[in-house]
Amino acid sequence: MASMPESLAGRVLIAMPGIDDPRFERAVIFLCAHNADHAMGLTVNRPVDGLTVPDLLVRLGIEATITMPEGLVLFGGPVERERGFVLHTADYDSAPATLAVADGVSLTATRDVLEAMASENRAPRRSVLALGYAGWGGGQLERELQENVWLTCEPDESLLFGDDHEHKWGRALAKIGVSAERLSTLSGRA
Repeated sequence: MASMPESLAGRVLIAMPGIDDPRFERAVIFLCAHNADHAMGLTVNRPVDGLTVPDLLVRLGIEATITMPEGLVLFGGPVERERGFVLHTADYDSAPATLAVADGVSLTATRDVLEAMASENRAPRRSVLALGYAGWGGGQLERELQENVWLTCEPDESLLFGDDHEHKWGRALAKIGVSAERLSTLSGRA
């Protein structure tokens, strides 16, 4: 029996060209959880058209006590698309709701992080708000990795929290020394 590979939580998945699922075409996904039973991640390069974080906070009745940056809400993935997840720097913690994912990066999916984002004294230094998540059942992600559907790389703050969503896929590939142009003839599938 094959042993469980090391957890990929805290790593970034980069979709290969030709992925069969258009929801993941050119996707950059930060893995927040990975074990033998499941994997869960947030797509960090897919903004929801026209929906900003301040707009969403107003819709939720959260009053900002600071001027909020106009960051876009992200489409985190196709699972539970009405549920919000905040990926943020580890300077914010709301135990037990906050999950430390990687060195300096945490995930919180409760209203208190949204209130903190709108507050001068409690806001994480950097954060992104995503609706929905990408999920895999036991062994599914491992199979997709073996089939070359995904590449992986180490995250950095600009890749996770930056607002240049259009170029994140190419930048993630460059982190592992791969040129997007050279991949165009290869294919992956989901």
